[in-house]
Amino acid sequence: MNKVLGYAPMVAEDGKADVFLTAEDWHVVADTLFNMDTPREELPAAIKSFERGMGGQSIEIKTDDLEISVQMI
Repeated sequence: MNKVLGYAPMVAEDGKADVFLTAEDWHVVADTLFNMDTPREELPAAIKSFERGMGGQSIEIKTDDLEISVQMI
């Protein structure tokens, strides 16, 4: 999760960033956010909200500065 948050600003344009992960890494992020009942306080504080997008094919994360779309390659 921190790697996604650290990488996103490097590829951001106009407040939006597309981050592409391997299927394995994408599923780790998805499981952490949606399937493992991870307590909110254990997620990075920079994450303000998150949801599934594109019919479940992406993870949309919002921070104070960015809208990040996490997708599989």
